[in-house]
Parts: sequence; C-alpha cells; structure tokens
Amino acid sequence: MLSNYLPVLMFVIIALVMAMVVIGLGFVLGPRRPDDEKLSPYECGFEAFEDSRMKFDVRYYLVAILFIIFDLEIAFLFPWAIVLDQIGLFGFAAMAVFLGILVIGFIYEWKKGALEWE
Repeated sequence: MLSNYLPVLMFVIIALVMAMVVIGLGFVLGPRRPDDEKLSPYECGFEAFEDSRMKFDVRYYLVAILFIIFDLEIAFLFPWAIVLDQIGLFGFAAMAVFLGILVIGFIYEWKKGALEWE
C-alpha cells in the first residue's frame, strides 16, 4: 500500500531539493549593489505621501472577509448543482440550510453597516 506513494514522495523530495538549490544559487550568485535609489520607497513615481505602514479601516477587512465567504459559497454551489439530481431532497435541504446561514450572516453585516463606506 505505501509503495504506491513512493513515487509521490520522491517527487516531493526532488522538488524541495531543486527549489532550495535554485533559491540558494540566487542568493550566492545574485548581485548585491544597494544604493539610496534602490532602497527608497516607491509609490507610482512620486515621493511617498505618508508612512507605508499606515493603518487601514476595519471595514476594509470586513468587506474582504465577506468577499471570501461569498466566493466560497459559489465554490460550493457549482458541484452541488451538478449532482442535485443524484442527492435528492436531502441535498437540497442541506444547501438551503447552508444558504440560509449565509443570508443571516449577510443581513447581520448589512445591519451593522459593514458594507457602507464614508
């Protein structure tokens, strides 16, 4: 049984060794000539207006999380739609519960004002 996975293990080991060799060659053979121009912050050809470590509004992250949630929802909906005739009423009910929970979460976020920008 484990002998079936030996080629996969060998492939992973060879890939890791090759990656380490290539990265190591880049560090050893790569030129290192830092100067003020290379080390300066770059922002669209202009001098940086503010500190590059400025804080973002929390709503930015909330919208990003909402995007990920609804992106995953679509990732679950496509395979479900393909096998809907095979899984029957139970599969339909399970997806209805899943979508209901997502809709409740979306309404909660909407009511909290996470989707409104100032």
